[in-house]
Amino acid sequence: MAPALLLVPAGLACFVLAFGTGVEFVRFASLRPLLGGAPPAGGPGPRQGWLAALQDRTVLASLAWDLGLLLLFVGQHSLMATEAVKAWTSRHFGVLQRSVYVACTALALQLVMQNWEAVPSAPALWEARTEPWATWVPLLCFVLHIISWLLIFSILLVFDYAELMGLKQVYYHVLGLGEPLALKSPRALRLFSHLRHPVCVELLTVLWVVPTLGADRLLLALFLTLYLGLAHGLDQQDLRYLRAQLQRKLHLLSRPQDEAAE
Repeated sequence: MAPALLLVPAGLACFVLAFGTGVEFVRFASLRPLLGGAPPAGGPGPRQGWLAALQDRTVLASLAWDLGLLLLFVGQHSLMATEAVKAWTSRHFGVLQRSVYVACTALALQLVMQNWEAVPSAPALWEARTEPWATWVPLLCFVLHIISWLLIFSILLVFDYAELMGLKQVYYHVLGLGEPLALKSPRALRLFSHLRHPVCVELLTVLWVVPTLGADRLLLALFLTLYLGLAHGLDQQDLRYLRAQLQRKLHLLSRPQDEAAE
């Protein structure tokens, strides 16, 4: 039992790292572009045109650096999700396989956020600078971001957040309950294999709905949109399963009202 209990601090440490990274990502993706404010008077000069930006080595170097960070994150996230790497980590880390994957993903995302280079002098695809747009567009974006993050957290809870973070695997192992995924239905396992990112639409809203879509934010939104699109492979069978689960949950929620009415 003692060696098994040692797994608990390791699993908790990975969870704390992932949770803290998630909080930091909210700041990076939402608070910074929405509440960053206008550049100071002594800050960067006016934005260049697209043609001038494409000839500016400073702008291109910053965008290339950001692209490299994104490739590093996606490479880690995808490579460690392959069956070969999952088998290797399971062989060496056992029940902590999912926790190790989550921790490595958190570290890769931290690397992106801490080293991201904004390009304020590059052109923007759109920018709300004149009234009343300069007031109302950021407010509308802020409301949509709040709704999106609330939906993301709700969906993660529905999709068994403890299992996604690797905590449930450690808990079940310590209690001798086996693998949590073994208790799920084949249709649920099939859905999870096709739906790697259950918060795609909400995350895309966060990425794209901003008052100013500068060159570096455009790169971030385009790259992650492409990645999220390729990571999804839902078919009609998955959609029927989702629809059946939604109808079942709605039926369970409506039963107390029906019984009270009788």
